[in-house]
This record gives sequence, C-alpha cells and structure tokens, in this order.
Amino acid sequence: MDTASYVVLAAGTNVWGPLGAFIGGLIIAGALVGAVLIGIGVMRRESDRPTEAEQPHLPVTGPVHEINEMREPDEVHCDNGERLMPYELHASGTRRKPDQHRRRWSPGSSGSFGGGGGGRT
Repeated sequence: MDTASYVVLAAGTNVWGPLGAFIGGLIIAGALVGAVLIGIGVMRRESDRPTEAEQPHLPVTGPVHEINEMREPDEVHCDNGERLMPYELHASGTRRKPDQHRRRWSPGSSGSFGGGGGGRT
C-alpha cells in the first residue's frame, strides 16, 4: 500500500465524530425551537393586557400624600387594674401626641446594641 491509501482510510474513519456533533446540534436547535413554540402557546392562552381606560388614574383632586404623625402608645393597664391583652391594643396607638417632633439620634449615644457610641474612652 502506498501513502495515498493511508490518507483515504484515515479520512474515511473519522466521519462519525463530525456527524455526531452535527446531529447533536440539530437536536439542541430543535429543542430550542420547541421551547419557543411552547412559550408562544402559553402567551396566547393568557388574558389580554388591560386597555388604557382600564389603567389606574390619579384622583381628580391630585396625588395623595402620606401623613406622618407621632402617636402616643396605648396604656397596658386598664382603670380597673386588669392588664390589656395584645389583641385589645391598637398597632400605632390611639392618641395624637401634642409634640410632633421626632426624636433624633444624638452624637455620643449608641445607635444599636453594641454600637459603642462615638468611640471615646
């Protein structure tokens, strides 16, 4: 055998590698196309998007602004000496505080447990 026949045999035996890669690529591409088609079907079954008239609008009076109030806490003890239960208390208190200024952090005081304050000794 001469050298040319060895080249032909070597080229002929290496067909399965590229063919397998091509078939694998076709399977992956087919799976991706199938996923897109399933997604399109899901989107078609969803309800329609709301129209412009169905969108929320601002009130006629304009935007609503939040109100911040300082509230006094509820008393835990009643007049008859019995203790109020947690379900009898209101979440944010019931009375408006006369002083509406919020307490702020003051320098040198700890902001949290173990905060250490200003680092002074």
